[in-house]
Amino acid sequence: MFTNDRSATPANPARDEAWDATAFQPGSLGAAWLNGRDQLACREIIRQGSRSFFAASLLLPRRVAEPACVLYAFCRLMDDAVDLEDGRPQGMARMEAVAMLAARLDRVYAGQPLLRPADRALSEVVAQFDIPRALPDALLEGLAWDAEGRRYDTLEELHAYGARVAGAVGVMMALLMGKRAPETLARACDLGMAMQLTNIARDVGEDARAGRLYLPLAWLREAGIDPDDWLAAPVFTPALRGVIARLLAEAERLYRRANPGIASLPLSCRPAIQAARVLYREIGRELARRDLDSLSRRAVVSGGRKLALLPQALAAALRSGGAAAEPVRPEAAFLIEAVAVTRSSEVRAVAWWNLPARSLHVIEIFERLERRQQTRQFGGAA
Repeated sequence: MFTNDRSATPANPARDEAWDATAFQPGSLGAAWLNGRDQLACREIIRQGSRSFFAASLLLPRRVAEPACVLYAFCRLMDDAVDLEDGRPQGMARMEAVAMLAARLDRVYAGQPLLRPADRALSEVVAQFDIPRALPDALLEGLAWDAEGRRYDTLEELHAYGARVAGAVGVMMALLMGKRAPETLARACDLGMAMQLTNIARDVGEDARAGRLYLPLAWLREAGIDPDDWLAAPVFTPALRGVIARLLAEAERLYRRANPGIASLPLSCRPAIQAARVLYREIGRELARRDLDSLSRRAVVSGGRKLALLPQALAAALRSGGAAAEPVRPEAAFLIEAVAVTRSSEVRAVAWWNLPARSLHVIEIFERLERRQQTRQFGGAA
């Protein structure tokens, strides 16, 4: 899953424009998609900027790996444009970058993307997989919250942030795998939100040195820590250890909730997602082995440990069982509803050259109506 991981190597904006000489003409977008040039450019962005996902993508079937790399490349570029000065034009403020990204998404969903590989390729992906605009918009909203330096008083508020910057991408990944059932999407949200909490616990010191604080402020106060005073002089204490432990306990609960949902995915996709779940979960366990001190140094899972955990992930991927009947987290419910209510008018028509997709378009309309009814039943049961 994509998470708002500021430690990742930033993507190179210049590389994002490496293929800009390709003109966007009727038919050329399809040609660019078919010959794979834009996908290769996106894959290079991921290889440089999101190495963990690049490794995980090698376990995905090609039919999912290619659009997933496109999705992650655009998400990576969005994150860098808001968070990094060298990820946006010189002199552009962070909130201006948010507005610029919203305009790029407008063009993507209108079928008139900028002449950039990630934009062109994403325009095809959102049309082919019927990805509602509300999902990338949710991610962009979370990045806007980062840009304004928002803090979160309660766990519920922090979950609302996690649903946007990680849960939304989890839902989009499920759509790439052909899964739109509300209960499966709910588990995808759980996994993304769990991974985001792990990121926050791991990066407490790194965030503090950058003037950022993502731990729930109410938890800090309950532990006798004044958030502003602590941020001015970050120090690891037994009280802070307790707050980090609470956050990892919540992440662990979400990892457990997410696990049955992975069994609902196509068998060919399960190893990659289980590997992501197991390896990210191990970051929290590595942090626990270091007395939960994420200020003095950053918890890293060694390459040898990752290799040792892969058999566990593969074994878990082979287990049967459907998505658990746990209700969706309230903070993520709007993501599930967005998928259920997507109408054909909200997504650009399938490209003229994609005859198989066009032939399925009418069937998909009826499927969306059925999913909407399923969501209402699922929500009512919660």
